[in-house]
Amino acid sequence: MTRAWILPVLLVLCGSAVAMGLIFTGSPGAAVALLVAFVVIAGVNSPLIFPRSVGALEAQRRSAVDGRPVVFWRSGCKYCLRLRIRLGRSARRLHWVDIWHDPAGAAAVRAVNGGSETVPTVFVAGRPHVNPDPEWVREQLSPSA
Repeated sequence: MTRAWILPVLLVLCGSAVAMGLIFTGSPGAAVALLVAFVVIAGVNSPLIFPRSVGALEAQRRSAVDGRPVVFWRSGCKYCLRLRIRLGRSARRLHWVDIWHDPAGAAAVRAVNGGSETVPTVFVAGRPHVNPDPEWVREQLSPSA
């Protein structure tokens, strides 16, 4: 099991345990509702919601060719999730690098953030922007940018 799946699996296990407790106390409806909520939260925090990640070197190479921003992220990060959701379909046009799967990506983020792995860190034209506004990121995708 990879590190990115730890939080979603823990959420489903905890939800299952609480739901079982509710079933034994005679509240099957509440148990089902709670389990569904935990599964949804787990899904949102899973790697499934983000576009497929590439390595940092490959993302930088692609960005140099097409000029699209590179987003360094990790699962379980609420700011990364906010960026992903607010970008909508535009998110697929970015190059995503999961720093938990790519040591070079984690090193690139640490290099620009004083040693910490603060994400999302978005590189636009080689310049880092830490936790940028999603609207600003969307503007960087426009042809006039």
